[in-house]
Amino acid sequence: MVQKIIDVAGSSPTSFAKAAENAVATAAETVRNLKWARVAEFEIELDGKKVKTYRATLRIYFDVER
Repeated sequence: MVQKIIDVAGSSPTSFAKAAENAVATAAETVRNLKWARVAEFEIELDGKKVKTYRATLRIYFDVER
């Protein structure tokens, strides 16, 4: 088995979990055989003292088709 790895960033106004779900869902629209994902980074966009947007950067692993 050979796998390829891509980095994908997702965002959400509600949570890091939703940001990660958005990243996976969007990647799945164009990439087949997604197998694993590892959170590489969390970031928060701020608006003064308030959290405006949560962002999660994921490394997504998928099988290379032969």
